[in-house]
Amino acid sequence: MVKFLHDEGYAVDRKRVRRLMQRMGLETIYPKPHLSQAGSPPVRYPYLLRGMSIDRIDQVWSSDMTYIRLARGLVFLVAISDWFSRFVLAWERSSTLDTSFCLDALDRALQLTCPEIFNTDQGVQFTSQEFTERLRSAQIRISWDGRGRALDNIFVERLWRSVKYEEVYLKDYQTVSEARTGLKQYFHFYNHERYHQSLDYKTPIAVYRSHHVE
Repeated sequence: MVKFLHDEGYAVDRKRVRRLMQRMGLETIYPKPHLSQAGSPPVRYPYLLRGMSIDRIDQVWSSDMTYIRLARGLVFLVAISDWFSRFVLAWERSSTLDTSFCLDALDRALQLTCPEIFNTDQGVQFTSQEFTERLRSAQIRISWDGRGRALDNIFVERLWRSVKYEEVYLKDYQTVSEARTGLKQYFHFYNHERYHQSLDYKTPIAVYRSHHVE
């Protein structure tokens, strides 16, 4: 926020921004969703990222699901992001928890390129034969979080926190149509306009594209 305001011509420091946000009551409660029911696949894949140095784009992609509560019912959301750049390669929403919307997001991401490793939790959508076969056929190494270890997929957890704090809780979607429109706008903002401190105050798309050029 400090970086954004500087670019807009406002000379403020972090303390002032924090104080003003507190005065305005800009805070919310983040309920951590627990959606993925553990699958029972015939083959289990290990977690490959422990101790790994993530130093390039398309080295590791990860995916996870969350939910958005509407006036009536829920919308489920899946996203696929690049660990190094935080770039969201694809996302999809659904009114049900079947595997098809996760496959749709995966197919869209793989139209761009392929990662070396794809990491998810052990939910039934990600451990399904259809999902793992898509990855194996593209010669992508499969990595699964340890059970009960949410921090194994920490970057997607942070993405959900940003989506909830900066979009969902502020907009309070009433309908699926509102959710679809709002999320489309937010993910464009997240990729193209939102500065990330961990990226030296660059946007995900800027980092992702700059490393493609290199």
